[in-house]
Amino acid sequence: MDLSRTIIGQVVTEKAERLKGEKTYTLRVHPDATKVDIKNALRRFYDIDATAVRMMRTRPKTRKMPGRGGEMEKRHRTKKALVTLAPKSKALDLTTLKAR
Repeated sequence: MDLSRTIIGQVVTEKAERLKGEKTYTLRVHPDATKVDIKNALRRFYDIDATAVRMMRTRPKTRKMPGRGGEMEKRHRTKKALVTLAPKSKALDLTTLKAR
């Protein structure tokens, strides 16, 4: 997988902001990305050493449309990664992409 397309962005929720104090960041990632891809992308583009990567997928939430015979998608399918940084690692700033 192309490492430059692995990390899509950061998830901004109350829980994600609370976890930043514990050096755990929540990232939206490509659906085909693996834990190894995410670790390599963080090391290559952001100079960050991750000690643990946990993955989760959110299923789409659909709603039936009465009278139309179809479905409406209320929440899209996404894949998220919870990345825990090493204790001596600097904070993750997604705006400082280091190009190689």
